[in-house]
Amino acid sequence: MVNYIDANSAPLRNTGDIRLYDEEAFEGMRRAGQVAARALDGIAKIVKPGVSTQVIDDFVRDFGEENGALPATLNYRGYKKYTCTSINHVVCHGIPNDKPLKEGDIINVDVTYILDGWYGDSSRMYTVGAIKRAAERLIEVTYQSLMIGIEQAKPGKTTGDIGAAIQEYAEGERCGVVRDFCGHGVGRLFHDAPNILHYGQWGQGIELKPGMIFTIEPMINLGKPHVKILNDGWTAVTRDRSLSAQFEHSIGITETGCEIFTLSPENLHKPPYDCID
Repeated sequence: MVNYIDANSAPLRNTGDIRLYDEEAFEGMRRAGQVAARALDGIAKIVKPGVSTQVIDDFVRDFGEENGALPATLNYRGYKKYTCTSINHVVCHGIPNDKPLKEGDIINVDVTYILDGWYGDSSRMYTVGAIKRAAERLIEVTYQSLMIGIEQAKPGKTTGDIGAAIQEYAEGERCGVVRDFCGHGVGRLFHDAPNILHYGQWGQGIELKPGMIFTIEPMINLGKPHVKILNDGWTAVTRDRSLSAQFEHSIGITETGCEIFTLSPENLHKPPYDCID
């Protein structure tokens, strides 16, 4: 099974290859986004020392089945899991396995479901027991980077404004902004135009227009921004072995700003922390 959905029903409207969606599409994205958000809420109750990332992957599979949603990652370019679980220095695309989580780990879980042809894509950070203050600070900076980027997502702004805002803030906090991966258009395709870089220059890039739908998903490192891909062809890690964190929302540009489709119903956008020095 290959989980691709044809995007021909989303017309191009004088924006080159960037699709502009209508209110019916926004409603579809709300439904898909909320399945992903509710799954991430459920994962918050699972993550603890001794639990494996395979248990998380099994939960994502079962939750999708219970809600009539397909996991977009399964068989995507040969990927064999229902989610991505990225621990500590893993930047993204970590593959679930049977190794148990340890006290002090931090983990990103990235979930994308397809519901009625619409892709709901979101990720969050979770803490495994008590974590060190440096890890807590990285998570805080990464979450604020996402929200600062979202503040720029409105008509008349540009994709460069999103990246510039994130870069200025994160680098001002002495963190590295990953360049190798970016946000992306989403809707009836898993990955579509435009690309949303998490670094850039003010006023550059593509002008944002009502109807655009895309993700913002900054990956922020406690050290340098450089990454490498492991031999499995998926797992990206920091070259300097520093901690990495990521948050992701799917959003749509409205007439006055943007709508976040993947907000947590239980207000669990940021995990609670138990911190040790």
